[in-house]
Amino acid sequence: MSARTRTRPRPATTDGVDTRLPWWALALPVLAFVALLALVLNPADAHAATTDTPATVQLLRLLQELLAR
Repeated sequence: MSARTRTRPRPATTDGVDTRLPWWALALPVLAFVALLALVLNPADAHAATTDTPATVQLLRLLQELLAR
């Protein structure tokens, strides 16, 4: 009885593969990090939204009524 011999798989070729990232793939995370860092360093610039607008109050009341059912 003869045993089968295994052949080695061919190594993957890297011809024509572009491994460079587009400019925005690095710029967007850096921009988000800088914006969050600026908020952490100066929290006085981060203001909470007020609920003085009637539309927001009406929406919250509607949600409260729907959840109460």
